[in-house]
Amino acid sequence: MIDATQFDIDLALLDWHLELGADEAIGETPVNRYEQVDLAPPTPAPAPTPASPAAPASGEARAAFDTTSLAKACHSLDALRAAIESFEGCSLKKGARNTVFCDGNPAARVMIIGEAPGREEDRAGKPFIGSAGQLLDRMFAAIGLSRLEEAPESALYITNLLPWRPPQNRDPSPEETALMKPFLLRHIELAQPGFIITMGNPSTKALRDTNIGITKMRGQWGEVLGIPSIPLLHPAYLLRSPEKKRLAWADLLSLRTRLEKA
Repeated sequence: MIDATQFDIDLALLDWHLELGADEAIGETPVNRYEQVDLAPPTPAPAPTPASPAAPASGEARAAFDTTSLAKACHSLDALRAAIESFEGCSLKKGARNTVFCDGNPAARVMIIGEAPGREEDRAGKPFIGSAGQLLDRMFAAIGLSRLEEAPESALYITNLLPWRPPQNRDPSPEETALMKPFLLRHIELAQPGFIITMGNPSTKALRDTNIGITKMRGQWGEVLGIPSIPLLHPAYLLRSPEKKRLAWADLLSLRTRLEKA
């Protein structure tokens, strides 16, 4: 019979290790560091075999050659979700509880793209549901938009640059961004929104092909795949710097003006 108290303690300890980024075992058996090892004379190394210049160095790099074709082969959002959920080429998936694909109305005129799931999002399998997500909902409700709306003109559709949570909520790496970006671009093509909102640095830099930071990019209209797009300060940043909410409000008013004229 399982001791429920000990089980809860063990589960909490496992969660704590995952929070610290320890999401995989180093070896299956313990290593005896005091065991005597006989040192044999070194064996001459075999002559190196010339490597093919097209061969990538790692499994994740090899997968990068496949994501564009995998994404293009998806002809519906359901097919795209299934392709991402079954994709094993990104190491982030090993430490994630859920694949976070989307939330809201796929027919919405406005598509919001964040960076990656946080802890709450990873648990629930939906984007922007923690404290930052609650602020996001209030921000867009102020201009008459909601992820719960059925009417496309007042609805929101939400996704992320990465579908899996990075350890300790770190920013996506350039390699992870390059690997998963084809899936995101296909997501945009299939959803066909009228406007795109990039939330924060990673999604703005990835989709606008820029190294300029969000504090300078925010409020500047551009295009993503030919679709009008505006970067906004991330709600998590606004929670840390509430004095910047006035800038976010100005950008939301800019979006509302565009929506009214479209």
